[in-house]
Amino acid sequence: MTCLVRGGLAGLVVGAGVLAARRAQMRWGATAAERTTTLPGDALLPGADVVATRAVAIAAAPELVWPWVAQLGQGRGGLYSYDALENLVGCDMHSADRVVPEWQDVQVGDAFRLHPDLALTVAIVEPGRALVVQGGVPMGEVAPPYDFTWAFVVLGGPDGTARLVVRERYLTTHRWGRAMVELIGVVSFVMSEKMLRGVKDRAEALALGVAT
Repeated sequence: MTCLVRGGLAGLVVGAGVLAARRAQMRWGATAAERTTTLPGDALLPGADVVATRAVAIAAAPELVWPWVAQLGQGRGGLYSYDALENLVGCDMHSADRVVPEWQDVQVGDAFRLHPDLALTVAIVEPGRALVVQGGVPMGEVAPPYDFTWAFVVLGGPDGTARLVVRERYLTTHRWGRAMVELIGVVSFVMSEKMLRGVKDRAEALALGVAT
């Protein structure tokens, strides 16, 4: 009985740790206000059952952050994340270190590529402020068991700085889709943290260049 009690307590501790880790990665860097505020794209999936909101503070004006957001996507500016890992699965991702004028004109309905053969669709564009894409990743010939929105929102911070808030919303359409979304969420956290830092570093370097 003692072993059963100890085993049960150990299970509770491990479970609590897993839940705490999930909670932390789903809200990495975001303030309480950012997690609860309505952002562009939320209305596209009002019944979303999984939501992650992550953010980073950037020591640059919002207008120096937006160009990096506008050119996101494979075949454009990349995702500013782990290119080498993405390219192991054929993404052909090459994150840009400069703002490219030809990639700044993003329109609703444009393809937002994650891979040469896989694209989400640009659903909302608010130039200078918000880019929202929507879609899902199929499993071979099987349609994705969820719908998904990915919002990139540039907000003004204190003293002329900016904050980049990224929100993922998932609406599962099959029972087994929730397990898949939870797995995707872990991978997304790793890649998104690097992406947020990538935009931060690029925008801050641009700000220094502008200042000098």
